Amino acid sequence: MAKTDLKRELRELYYPMTSDVTFIDVPRLNFIMLDGQGAPESKQFQQSVEALYKVAYTMKFDKKKAGGADYSVMPLEGLCWAEDMEMFDPEKGDRNKWQWTVMIVQPDFIRVEDSERAKEAAMKKSDNSAIHKVRLQSFTEGKSVQIMHIGPYSEEGPDIQRMHQKITDISGKPAGKHHEIYMSDPRRVNSAKMKTVLRQPYEV
Repeated sequence: MAKTDLKRELRELYYPMTSDVTFIDVPRLNFIMLDGQGAPESKQFQQSVEALYKVAYTMKFDKKKAGGADYSVMPLEGLCWAEDMEMFDPEKGDRNKWQWTVMIVQPDFIRVEDSERAKEAAMKKSDNSAIHKVRLQSFTEGKSVQIMHIGPYSEEGPDIQRMHQKITDISGKPAGKHHEIYMSDPRRVNSAKMKTVLRQPYEV
């Protein structure tokens, strides 16, 4: 049985252009998710990311061990916002007031019972208290703009502004949360070469 690779199947969602903002219609997808608040460098954020990956890999290996379909674990994604959007500025905002949902997309054949079994197994092997907060949920963004940002997270501002301008150019307005997909592992890739998909849903 061929290994499922959603990055390849959904290439248009994970490999946008770097040179220009493009339009995309994002379908309903299933994710394991976890909510929180605080700066991305905070302990809560790091624990949440670790919890997601523990559940994701436990679920993957449980499926394979049981003779089910094999698949690649997808990159980390994040929805970010703030109650006061003036605080949501990668360069100047108060990152401690950011709210977020971290998430990892899952193949359609993953069910709630699969994620619950994986959570139980992961909690037996780890004292990470965030694991029990992980949930499987569908999410639909619909019409969006996106671009591949190359460089440090702290320098996303100009590309975010370009996305918002693209929306303004078609007499639209942002509708939904700022979305980032972390295509590079910051522990292994020089910050100047990191790739991050930036996405913003909109309505007209």
